[in-house]
Amino acid sequence: MSELSAAKRIVIKVGSALLVGPDGAAHGEWLADFAADVARLRVRGQQVLVVSSGAVALGRRRLGLGKRLSLPEKQAAAAAGQSALMRAWEVALEPHGLACAQILLTRDDTEVRRRWLNARATLDTLLGLGVIPVINENDTVVTEEIRVGDNDRLSARVAQLVGAEALILLSDVEGLYTADPRNDQTATLIPRIQHLTPAFDAMAGGANASAGVGTGGMATKLAAARIAAAAGCATVITLGTRPSPLLAVEQGAKATVIEPSTTPAAAYKAWIAGSLSPAGVLTVDAGAAAAVRRGKSLLAAGVTDVDGHFDKGDAVVIRDEAGVEIARGLIRYVDDHARKICGLKSAAIEPALGYTSGPMVHADDLALAAHAQTA
Repeated sequence: MSELSAAKRIVIKVGSALLVGPDGAAHGEWLADFAADVARLRVRGQQVLVVSSGAVALGRRRLGLGKRLSLPEKQAAAAAGQSALMRAWEVALEPHGLACAQILLTRDDTEVRRRWLNARATLDTLLGLGVIPVINENDTVVTEEIRVGDNDRLSARVAQLVGAEALILLSDVEGLYTADPRNDQTATLIPRIQHLTPAFDAMAGGANASAGVGTGGMATKLAAARIAAAAGCATVITLGTRPSPLLAVEQGAKATVIEPSTTPAAAYKAWIAGSLSPAGVLTVDAGAAAAVRRGKSLLAAGVTDVDGHFDKGDAVVIRDEAGVEIARGLIRYVDDHARKICGLKSAAIEPALGYTSGPMVHADDLALAAHAQTA
């Protein structure tokens, strides 16, 4: 399957029903097999992030709680179970020489720009170091107002955050069927979807109540796939209970592939260009304007004026000396610091501020105006 084999960054969502055994403990045998599958991807140079459920289920066993939990009990179970969850992942990955790192997110971390940038920077650093980030929603402190809601959608937000090309949702079924195959033996698998329509939503069943754990179902997986598709990421829904599920799907095992509607880079640029209200304006000299038009980062040395009040990560307009907008981007400095380093060479930034965040606007965080793309 090219969507998996060709991806540079892959987000894999593992649900509680796969990770937690019937006794309420971590399913060590499944985890060991899955870790070998992940190690195979890492050997061929692919970066892998895991969005892992299971903290509440493991904590429930550790604390001796029943299946029906109040919100405080659920948060207590999440707190007690998260360490058990990370221990299970460490035990599984260590034989392959792979380190993992815990990342706990709330919805604000994927929607508030400054927190979004900080989360992305942390994940980029971990991936650059060869670490496997193990991500979960921060159920110990999250409230309904800031919940992502389920780890299917969280995994799509993570894929969007890191610019992943593939999102793998490991399920208790082989993909999307024309009806719930647990109830309808005539249901047939849909192997590939180009555009998600309401007709596909009507085919999705609910969560697998018989598993006793987990909150997701096919409907949440399709909701996640929509988020991923808009971010330029393909989604693969496949059976997670089979041995080496990633290898199996690459070798032709049944799955549903939902194609992206764009590329990760194009989706990110479109978000910068059209979805954010600019908080400031940077005026640049002719040399900097030409560099930006060629897709280069905007350096402080080429900035001649800074206007507006903004924080790190806010959107700003970039204008040439004639006042024509040539691009928009995410600024890497607060407004006062941007004014201090305006016109300075890169080597002079750290002496002036006591730190450096690189260019004013990095090329990755910059979207050209339509007229500037053809200039």
